[in-house]
Amino acid sequence: MPCGNRNDAFDKFTTALGSGDSAALLLVDAEGPVTAEQPWSHLRQTDGWSRPAGSSGDDCHLMVQVMESWFLADRDVLVEYYGQGLRQNNLPGNPREIEIVPKDDVLNGLRSASRNTTKGAYDKGDHSLEILEMIDPSKVAEASPYAKRLLDSLRES
Repeated sequence: MPCGNRNDAFDKFTTALGSGDSAALLLVDAEGPVTAEQPWSHLRQTDGWSRPAGSSGDDCHLMVQVMESWFLADRDVLVEYYGQGLRQNNLPGNPREIEIVPKDDVLNGLRSASRNTTKGAYDKGDHSLEILEMIDPSKVAEASPYAKRLLDSLRES
């Protein structure tokens, strides 16, 4: 469930663990390149977060540099969603390597590519959840080891 900003998500995750919810997972944007071996190590470096009591260590997942990177793995959905006027050439990066595309490039590319569509330029509030519901998880998993790790974890639970 969307929890608002990343600090709110961390707080709700910690609260869920504290109440004994063993199914709780934390999913947040990496916000930049990931150099740490494990998600909790990355979040300790970037946000100062320590793994909370009750966390297995496998319950923390990163959404590449920014959630919208996932959209780049399934460009057919962007064409379907935005329709005429989408400038696919303005979409950044390789759809097979979405984790290395910088956050600003993803967001600026989406805005630029969609600017002349009937829906208008990409807007996180108006467009993000609708597009997220449409994308093919298998395409995202092929393009993102972090997404594959999340999907594998969900399948195991």
